[in-house]
Amino acid sequence: MKGGSRMLEVSNVEKRFGGVKAVDGVSFEIERSEISGLIGPNGAGKTTLFNLVTGLYRIDSGAIQFEARPIHQMAPHRIAALGISRTFQNIRLFGRLSALENVMVARHTRTKSTSLGAVLNTRAFRAEEQMTRAKSLELLAFVGLERFADAPAGDLPYGEQRRLEIARALAAEPSLLLLDEPAAGMNETESASLVHLIRRIRDELGVTILLIEHDMHVVMNLCDRVNVLNFGRLLAKGSPAEIQSNPAVIEAYLGSDALDA
Repeated sequence: MKGGSRMLEVSNVEKRFGGVKAVDGVSFEIERSEISGLIGPNGAGKTTLFNLVTGLYRIDSGAIQFEARPIHQMAPHRIAALGISRTFQNIRLFGRLSALENVMVARHTRTKSTSLGAVLNTRAFRAEEQMTRAKSLELLAFVGLERFADAPAGDLPYGEQRRLEIARALAAEPSLLLLDEPAAGMNETESASLVHLIRRIRDELGVTILLIEHDMHVVMNLCDRVNVLNFGRLLAKGSPAEIQSNPAVIEAYLGSDALDA
């Protein structure tokens, strides 16, 4: 793993919804080329934090920097263009489009053709369309879905839909990938395969990863560092071993069985 400069820095971030502080003074860092976990009970503020980093929500106070550049006032499409991509807790595929078309659609942040070029079917548009198709097929093969390229995304088994979401997020060529509960609903075999895939994304594609996950076997076997949220606050951060043995984390979230995870 490459060593590291800081890629993402969240500094004393707060987000309120009415009188409720969903994120309350949270600070943490993500180093380049690491896989970091974000864990905590339901309602702890994890997905809200993802929404703040990707610009879907605006912070009330604090700061978020990506590659030493403030991004907390940027629109989502500008943040995506800088190199941050994500998946969602609830699958958001275009069910009637093929798996290949789902990935191709996500390439729009890296294409240069104009709507006029598409209407006129220019040579430049056709060349870029061919390149987009080739790259999208490459990504489907990378996540093990090449045989489903022409199948409607909505017809894919659940585990394959999760992998397709990851391929679609990778289509934007991110340097930082946010995964929101990628192992949700998977059995033990599927989860183990997912762990292998996420490691390959980091090791072979050079993508830094931050993931929300409730499956502690996935978190403890995959992450370099783990951040724990509870009631919107950062409860602890450290290595998986440190988090696994932290009394406050065990009491608030993991439970005594964490020692066997």
